[in-house]
Amino acid sequence: MDGFGIRIEGLRKRYGAGDTAVDALKEVNMTVAPGEVVGLIGPSGSGKTTLLKCLGAVIEPTAGRMTLGDEVIYDGGWKIGDLKALRRDRIGFVFQAPYLIPFLDVTDNIALLPMLAGRPNGAARQRALELLEALDVGHRARAEPSQLSGGEQQRVAIARALANQPPVILADEPTAPLDSERALAVIRILNRMAQQYNTAVIVVTHDEKIIPTFRRIYHIRDGSTHEEAGEGREIAD
Repeated sequence: MDGFGIRIEGLRKRYGAGDTAVDALKEVNMTVAPGEVVGLIGPSGSGKTTLLKCLGAVIEPTAGRMTLGDEVIYDGGWKIGDLKALRRDRIGFVFQAPYLIPFLDVTDNIALLPMLAGRPNGAARQRALELLEALDVGHRARAEPSQLSGGEQQRVAIARALANQPPVILADEPTAPLDSERALAVIRILNRMAQQYNTAVIVVTHDEKIIPTFRRIYHIRDGSTHEEAGEGREIAD
């Protein structure tokens, strides 16, 4: 596809100063196209989490440039005034744990984010129901999170990440607690949703079950990225 959902150029992150300074990110360069799911792998302490936090506007980089869609969000400093709105409206997050709100049903867990962004309640719930149907959990719309299986909870978490139609989804170890069948189902869903909604997706993972499914992989070692072609193995339904 033309253009980029994510472009990272020369990104660096240093903690501290002087002799005690630590360079968590030294030279990170990445591109992810709209509709593409890319894997990000590397050993513990290599900088994966720091990179995701920078891209998710949770922490500020030290140097470099980050672009989401057609908008530069960081170039030696933040170019966006409201980072909270950026995270809410432009970036979807999927974590290892679903972090669903236990006292809200499935529909309201998804609809809450669009409501906070100003969408009318009815429209937000309709969007939630459409996503649940697309993810094959429409029959669980009125269930509470505690009534869902682990795989169902992660599907709801993906629906929540898509609720505001963000151009970017950042998934941090989204399959870690799942068995092989459910882990591959989650990756299949992320690929389908990325293509359907033209979303750029980065998946941070150690999960050997899903790494062969990526067509492109970035290894991060000692704070620097190295791109390689993945197997792109098809996942049967």
